[in-house]
Amino acid sequence: MNQVILTGTGLFTPAESISNEELVESFNNYVEKFNSENAAAIEAGEMEALAPSSVAFIEKASGIKSRYVMDKKGVLDTDIMCPRIPERGNDEPSLLAEMGVNAAKQALEEAQLDANDIDAVLVACANLQRAYPAISIEIQDLLGIDGFAFDMNVACSSATFGIQTGYDMIRSGSAKRVMMLNTEVCSGHLNFRDRDSHFIFGDVATAVILEDAELAKNKQGFEIVDTRLVTKFSNNIRNNFGFLNRTAPENRDDDDKLFIQEGRKVFREVSPMVAQLITDHLADNNLQASGLRRMWLHQANRNMNDFIAKKVLGYDPTEDDQPTVLDEYANTSSAGSIIAFHKHKDDFKAGEMGVICSFGAGYSAGSVIVRRAG
Repeated sequence: MNQVILTGTGLFTPAESISNEELVESFNNYVEKFNSENAAAIEAGEMEALAPSSVAFIEKASGIKSRYVMDKKGVLDTDIMCPRIPERGNDEPSLLAEMGVNAAKQALEEAQLDANDIDAVLVACANLQRAYPAISIEIQDLLGIDGFAFDMNVACSSATFGIQTGYDMIRSGSAKRVMMLNTEVCSGHLNFRDRDSHFIFGDVATAVILEDAELAKNKQGFEIVDTRLVTKFSNNIRNNFGFLNRTAPENRDDDDKLFIQEGRKVFREVSPMVAQLITDHLADNNLQASGLRRMWLHQANRNMNDFIAKKVLGYDPTEDDQPTVLDEYANTSSAGSIIAFHKHKDDFKAGEMGVICSFGAGYSAGSVIVRRAG
């Protein structure tokens, strides 16, 4: 089997950012308007009044302080509370493809490669803007890459599932170099009128280059030591949006066509599952948690990440042990662990090891053990 090395990462960050203060002001204006317009029904007990949000609540519940979005104005407009992104013609690059190309070019530069060096393109994300043609094939075309491409969706775990897919293809010989992208416009499926979730998501795109180690030009990348995936069905994180919605128009615009979750259940069930996944993965590779230099975890919730890292490491993690980017980016679904890796990998010395881990709806989780080459 061929040795696989991760030689480049890329990150596209939208130009616009929304602070918690801005988001709360918009949400509370909506709440005040809603309660005023429905005062009689609320007074009669026919309807519940909406509760306001607060910056303190958001930061305590999640650790999030801001998020990048593709359209700030629409999100903050209390009459809209949704991004407004004009539909593009079929002869124009799609939004996700454009975002992905930006991230891909950075990753190619770090890997010291050209687009014609890539054999396969995978777009692994939670929020594909269309069913077909595949966004990955569009990105392949825009970059001028030969070979093949396909999309895959394992929600927030898509990055690690995508890395294992590329890893397996290179080890088997079906590809020598694979580009894996996570393109996410999470703001499009977020209910900005829901107090429990209106602050969770942001938009971003990330890219990773995987190569046969013998061919790599960037010899300072990260060797893939091993990968592991796990899934377990749960309805506690769900999105029922899809093409069959039009066949039941009476329910087409219900809240479950956007992101919904049972947050407390998710914390209780997913956190120990992920900690056990990483612990078992290390043990099966004859590795100790004490030998890890860093963990790059899915950026959904700071409290979850602290719990997982403490369980794995056996002590309260420092920012160096388990870096956080969700305070700036919020939850970016599949891209979160890759943003953390992209921003916090350059200080590694040869031989030092870490774990990239993502987890989310499904339930699903993936663990990738890496070692700095050189």
